[in-house]
Amino acid sequence: MTCRWCAIDFAARADAAYCSVKCRVAAHRARPPAEMAAARRWLRHRAKIPITHDNRPAASTHQWSWCSYDKAAASQHGDGLGFALGDGFAAIDLDHCLVDGKLEAWAEPIVKAARGTYMEVSISGTGLHIFGFGRLARGVNRGGIEAYSGGRYMTVSLRRFRRAPLVLKDLQPLLDDIVREA
Repeated sequence: MTCRWCAIDFAARADAAYCSVKCRVAAHRARPPAEMAAARRWLRHRAKIPITHDNRPAASTHQWSWCSYDKAAASQHGDGLGFALGDGFAAIDLDHCLVDGKLEAWAEPIVKAARGTYMEVSISGTGLHIFGFGRLARGVNRGGIEAYSGGRYMTVSLRRFRRAPLVLKDLQPLLDDIVREA
């Protein structure tokens, strides 16, 4: 089994979600930034496929399938939380940028440019999600860097990276740079 909080493998009974009391407590205390928590854009996911809080198929583009953070967080369906992007909410996904918990050199300039906004370790434990505000005409996917501001959702682990603040900042300059380099 893999701990839902620290992503390490552990042996336990079949219904265990966390490797220790410390991880269970940390997971239950974790919260998203207030701007995200207040938005009715939350989903659940099963194997990264979006579902509603009550276990029906969902979509990142169908508002009827979204709910409040509290309702999504209280649900036991699926594997975890997801957040639908749009209405000014944007995200950058850095795949495989963490090796043994250390940031790869190629990702360092992006993380530095995003300093001051909410960043979290992905559910796999090997990537980062950077959340903030911005708009893209269309999503970007180049190698291990993805950026979206609508029509997609991101899984949410709530595992802050390097004590990232629980606030969202304007990512538009960084998004523009990513588009230019794509």
